[in-house]
Amino acid sequence: MNLYFLLFAFSASVFAAEPVPAKPASANGANPHAGMPAMSAPVMALTQQGTVLSTINVPMYTYVEVAQGKKTVWLAATSMAVKKGDTIHFDDGMAMNNFYSKSLKRNFPSIIFVNRATVGSGK
Repeated sequence: MNLYFLLFAFSASVFAAEPVPAKPASANGANPHAGMPAMSAPVMALTQQGTVLSTINVPMYTYVEVAQGKKTVWLAATSMAVKKGDTIHFDDGMAMNNFYSKSLKRNFPSIIFVNRATVGSGK
């Protein structure tokens, strides 16, 4: 017999076999994950807060100067509506030193890029 014919016949028999049905997710066949929320990226905890001193908006980002007691920090967040005097809550984010913003043509000695921030009235 021709070797190619044997390989073809073997391949055809393998692919022609009926698929094996999947086992049920649990003994009674019910999905154990039914009713559970879909998995998504973890929500970052808003562990910090401060009072907004100033803001700068550029396409896609808002830079926010925040007073935390006697300390002042700059944040960069996804564009948001925020104004002087607002209280802002934000996650720990990622701090960067000596960050140069091309859109602002400005250097920030230190800035925190936050994943999530929310604004509430500071008054």
